[in-house]
Amino acid sequence: MPLIALTGGIASGKSTIAARLAEHGAVVVDADQIVRDVQHPGSPVLSAIAAEFGADMIGPDGALDRARLGARVFGHPQEVARLNAIVHPAVRAESARRFAQAAEADPAAVVVYDVPLLVEARAGDPWELVVVAHAPEDVRLGRMVRLRAMTEADAAARIASQVSDAERLAIADVVIDTSGELADTLRQTDDLWATLPDRIAQRTARS
Repeated sequence: MPLIALTGGIASGKSTIAARLAEHGAVVVDADQIVRDVQHPGSPVLSAIAAEFGADMIGPDGALDRARLGARVFGHPQEVARLNAIVHPAVRAESARRFAQAAEADPAAVVVYDVPLLVEARAGDPWELVVVAHAPEDVRLGRMVRLRAMTEADAAARIASQVSDAERLAIADVVIDTSGELADTLRQTDDLWATLPDRIAQRTARS
């Protein structure tokens, strides 16, 4: 079962690539969705967040107040590290369960792990291939302002809070340039799918 990591900075077009790979038949496991799932009301992770950051992190409905938590940790590396120490182990365990579930359902399945924080948390995992969605910072900033109604200052802060493009590109086996038209991104993704066995074999030969 090929296990592929797909990463990219905010507004890099990573979700578009993941959706296209799913159309081709890949099983996409979404790290962001896993984060939300392991923080569900009543979960050990949510209880640990409340214990670490305060009971006011849980809203009246028993769910995590994501905006409040984000405001508490954003821009504060030590706070982010405290949060990651709670969340990352649970995400790792749940993602492993979902990978195994996909393999059991279809041993030949291509599993794509859509993971924003690959460099920060899981770069050393045994991936068969690492795919990076890439567009220059100015292009991504423009998308965030245009499509997400963010101010330029907020968009720039979000980009600055992530690892650099150079750090992501340094671990890439395949780079999909998403700075052009949507059709070009889809064409590159289709080419990746068509050449996947060869690309995996090439990476294996290099390692």
